[in-house]
Amino acid sequence: MSDSVPTPESPIYIAGHRGLVGSALMKRLQAAGYCNLITRTHAELDLTEQAAVQDFFQETRPEYVFLAAAKVGGILANDTYPAEFIHQNLAIQIQVIHEAWRTGVKRLLFLGSSCIYPRDCPQPMREEYLLTGPLEATNRPYAVAKIAGIEICWAYNRQYGTRNLAVMPTNLYGPGDNFDLHDSHVLPALIRKMHEAKMRRDENVTVWGSGTPRRELLHSDDLADACVFLMTLPEEKFDGLLGGSTPPLINIGWGEDITIEELAHLVQEVVGYPGRLVFDLSKPDGTPRKLLDTSKINALGWRPRIGLREGIQDAYRWYLGHAAEQT
Repeated sequence: MSDSVPTPESPIYIAGHRGLVGSALMKRLQAAGYCNLITRTHAELDLTEQAAVQDFFQETRPEYVFLAAAKVGGILANDTYPAEFIHQNLAIQIQVIHEAWRTGVKRLLFLGSSCIYPRDCPQPMREEYLLTGPLEATNRPYAVAKIAGIEICWAYNRQYGTRNLAVMPTNLYGPGDNFDLHDSHVLPALIRKMHEAKMRRDENVTVWGSGTPRRELLHSDDLADACVFLMTLPEEKFDGLLGGSTPPLINIGWGEDITIEELAHLVQEVVGYPGRLVFDLSKPDGTPRKLLDTSKINALGWRPRIGLREGIQDAYRWYLGHAAEQT
């Protein structure tokens, strides 16, 4: 299969373009001058339906695919809907990656998650630590689905000569995040809790768990920049990431982490909530630490730019403008 770096006119499909990652990718690609972006809402195209996905790829013939569509959520959502998490993610991945091969897509970037790594993984987590230990129980169905996505990418590369690259971002946040307290991740949940407590003048805000787990956080705009950087690598460098005897896997992260307690106090400062934080030890902590080793992408010349305080300020501004939609 011939390969080339995408041009501004190349047909590029962004699966999940309305989500946190997909919307950041849209913004980044448009800013870089790419003018042939292909999108479909969930109402227009159900990516779990084989016939619909087949028809879509036959009709649109994208040359490049960013597979950012997924069912995602925090600890509560993963615990409440385990069947939906594994079924929907597996279905999306197998349909899109299969049809991308059938229609001759030149490069595909599959967006995974750092939860693919073992619960007690050595820190920082290197790509080769995949499948070296038990997973965190609270998000196991989602993690298994994402590991399967990596294996699908790898299997198609080996058998069919596709160029599928699996990128594993750390914990993400930013404009367009999900601030629903029932199924959001930790940072948007903290922003909403602090803001609503400030508005009600509550004396306390309850934070799930002990506050001791450490988390690395990356702004969605930085992730989008990294994905476009990888997708536009020269052919030799891109092919060098595809592994062959190892999974085609690369980490994307900030490179540093902080405790949940430190994160909560930072959100408190940004939001301006004057009350007290109470940590609920009856709630699960999740994985103790999830710091990615990003030496592989750093060696290629990419590094993140948006600091955590600046990024939280950006996410809070977005929330203030869209708070009514999140209730």
